Amino acid sequence: MFDAVVVGAGPGGSAAARLLAQAGWKIALVEKSTFPRRKVCGEFISATSLPVLEACGIAGEFLAAAGPPVTRVGLYADATMLASRQEHVWGQALGREHLDRLLRDAAVRAGAELFQPADVIAITPRGETSVCALEDGREIAARTVIAACGSWNAKGIFAVPHSADAPSDLFAFKGHFIGGALPPGLMPLLAFPGGYGGMVMSDGGRLSLSCCIRRDVLAQARQRHGGKAAEAVLAHIRATTTGVDQALKNAVLDENFLSIGPIHPGIRPRYADGVFFVGNRAGEAHPIIAEGISMAIQGGALLSRLLIAGRENEYAGAWQRRFATRIHAASLFAHLAMRTESRAVCRAVITRFPGILDWGARLSGKTTSALSKTGPAAARHR
Repeated sequence: MFDAVVVGAGPGGSAAARLLAQAGWKIALVEKSTFPRRKVCGEFISATSLPVLEACGIAGEFLAAAGPPVTRVGLYADATMLASRQEHVWGQALGREHLDRLLRDAAVRAGAELFQPADVIAITPRGETSVCALEDGREIAARTVIAACGSWNAKGIFAVPHSADAPSDLFAFKGHFIGGALPPGLMPLLAFPGGYGGMVMSDGGRLSLSCCIRRDVLAQARQRHGGKAAEAVLAHIRATTTGVDQALKNAVLDENFLSIGPIHPGIRPRYADGVFFVGNRAGEAHPIIAEGISMAIQGGALLSRLLIAGRENEYAGAWQRRFATRIHAASLFAHLAMRTESRAVCRAVITRFPGILDWGARLSGKTTSALSKTGPAAARHR
């Protein structure tokens, strides 16, 4: 008998498992995939998540393995390239093949029992406990069930309901590049016709490019540029966004592009039928704000603290207060980025008032530290 079974050993699930285990809870951590694994995500982790990584005992390892600190946010849209005036440490990027392993191993070191690879196919109430049936025939009984299995590829009992296919559906892509060029410390938001994305220097000197594109625009890009979907998307972005074209001028793709979709951002139930939800399965922001991993980590920590304190009935409301603003801001930014008319207005406004870039970063959940300020940097506009 376990105190809790955590389904999903990604950032949210492993953070919750670690914090509960080190508080003395008997934890089962179930993950259907083998590690290491690459995943479609922006890889950026806000400085707001560092206290949770410290509580999990991996902050030092994370900082040593991650890419250089992001000290400025920016905007690449059409021929425009803008960067914030002030420098702050907003966070750093680390590939999921490294981050997931760090957090999972931290949970195991704290005492969590790992079931991997293993897939939960059914949950049956039995008195005051829930019995999770695994695909291989084993059963795990626990007083609490936490689903942290994501949303983009969640299937079976954890699948996310969504509407029928539509031209506005978003598909996500990610690629790593060797030899890419970004100004030091810069993480630009990419706004291009029919989509949005971001670039950041990640671990090992790799430039990580992630993006979302509408279904109908993806089809048009494939007709125009040919090749596979990811190749057409990259060609579309480079043809319409000068900053990306310059950053990738001498770059070489590392391994293959990853893709997934359609994605369905929004706020979902945080508790239903005896199951607590964490990460994207609880609520998903448009990836434009690069807060998905941070929200998962912080959400796992929030739930674990409330469970330990015996205040789990406060979770849904506490989650709403903590993350709803980020999700609504992300939706606004995403729709502004994808439309030609609004991109033009945003370029003009940000060029005149570059401090809006910092304001947007704070609104989306990132933080600044007085100790991290290193002085002004001129806004760029070409």
